[in-house]
Formats: sequence, structure tokens, C-alpha cells
Amino acid sequence: MGTPDFAVPSLRALFEAGHEIAGVFCQPDRPQGRRQIVTACPVKQAALELGIAVFQFEKIRRQEGLDALRALRPQLCVTAAFGQILSQKNLDVPPLGTVNVHASLLPKYRGASPIQQAVADGERFTGVTTMYTERGVDCGDIILQEQTPIGETETAGELFERLAVLGAQLIVKTVALIEQGQAVRTAQDEAQATHCRMIEKADGLVDFDKEPFYLCAHVRGMNPWPVAFAYLDGQVMKIYAARPCPGQGEPGEILCADAKNGLIVGCKNGAVSIERLQMPGGKPVSAQDYLRGHHIDAQKLGGKNG
Repeated sequence: MGTPDFAVPSLRALFEAGHEIAGVFCQPDRPQGRRQIVTACPVKQAALELGIAVFQFEKIRRQEGLDALRALRPQLCVTAAFGQILSQKNLDVPPLGTVNVHASLLPKYRGASPIQQAVADGERFTGVTTMYTERGVDCGDIILQEQTPIGETETAGELFERLAVLGAQLIVKTVALIEQGQAVRTAQDEAQATHCRMIEKADGLVDFDKEPFYLCAHVRGMNPWPVAFAYLDGQVMKIYAARPCPGQGEPGEILCADAKNGLIVGCKNGAVSIERLQMPGGKPVSAQDYLRGHHIDAQKLGGKNG
């Protein structure tokens, strides 16, 4: 059970490990892109390529979804970024249980956006967890975990790709342990639990009251979506990359804006260099390239601080 790109390596890895995959459940086809063309999700596309039956229900916990699951008589269910909450009746179908691949070191970052949030928060490490699924959000007993460092310039998109592969490797190990009856359950420490909600476009707005490291971490966490942004003379400036640099000024104050030195903006206890940006109607370019053809008269970039 999975829907986006993150789940595809897990599906392929289980298939290549020789497991019989009775069926794949994923979200219904949705309109995508500017033209809103109805498109199959990545997991559906991969499943059809592998010759696996695909089932799509708005809510698998409704009777039609439950009936379809029961008819397959699975021994074990695996979920990875499925996007739906399973009912207890769903969970009771497979005798060996349901296990989930989650892109964080649980109990930290339970919820919908663990990769983006970990990067945006400036975490130095993250990882993947496999766990038994219970009713609730990512709260089941842990089976395996693997940690990995977050690179200093790594974006959420780049980390997403790495964790998808890491998760695939971990779920194969997990299923093997379950098959052998050797999977150890470790209860999560509820006192250490943190939660993250679905990221929205508005979350990209930069807060210049943050210190340089955390401001740049936020930019990396919003890349490739929804992309960090600030306001320049009332227009949205998308910010794809930024780095801490020498300088000091008021939050949002433009300290430098020329083709030689780029675009440097003040923030809490320092400054950041905006390395890659996009203005309305333009393409993403380096700040230096933008400033070769444009002059910035504004004294400040607008963010959460105004």
C-alpha cells in the first residue's frame, strides 16, 4: 500500500526479493500539473509494469476496500506513504500484521512531512523506521531503524531520494525477520514523540528573524516544493538555495545586490547569501545572473517578520 515516488523502491525491492505481492493499493488517479491531466500515481505505474494487480479506493477502510483486501488473503501488508488511515478491520486481515516504512527516526517526526520538516528544522541526522502499524499516526512498535546524516547543502528532494532507497533496503530486512519469526518489537517512547503536518505553500515564506543556519535549512527543506519565498517590491521571489555568509543587518535588510557579490540579506545574528532565485515570469537563475540584468532598488525583502 503506497502512492508516491517514495514507495516505489520498496515495492520493487520486495518484488525482486522474490515475495509474492498479491496486490497493490494506492490512491485514485488525480489531476496533475497546470493542465490538470488525470495521472496514475508512481506506485500504480510501477505495479502495472511489474504485472501486479492494482486496487484504488478513496478510502480503503470502507466496505469495498475491506472486501478487496480480504479477497487477496495476504499474510502480511506493507505500507509506505499510502496516504490513507487503515481501520482496525483492515489491520486484522493479514495474520502477520501490517508494517510501515516511515522516513524518520521515530518517535520523532510522526506524520505527513517528516523529510521536509527534518531538513527545515536544521536536523543533522534523520533516517528510516519500519514498525508495526496500529490505529493512530505512526505510533506502532518499532522493528528496525537506520540513521543517516543530512548533508550541509542537501535539499528535501535529494534526501527524499536517499531515504526511499534506504527504506526499501530496510523493509526487505524487516519482512525477512518477520518471515523467520525473529522480528523484535520495541515500543515507542511517547515522551519523545514529535509530529509534523502536511506542508502547504504558505509554509515556504522565509522568516528573516531566524539565524543564518536555520534560515538556510528552511530553504533546503522547502526545495523542491513548495519552494521558499520572500517578497521583493510586492512580488514573490522564490528562493531555491541560500547559504550563511559574513554580514550583519536588520532582518530582511538587503546588504548587497550586485552581479559581483550577489544578493546578501540580513537576518538574526548574521546574514545569508541568496544563491538561486526566481522572479515571476522568469526561470530559476543564480543571484549573480539575475543581477546582471536587473537592478534592485528595494531596501528590504519581506518575510514573516514583515
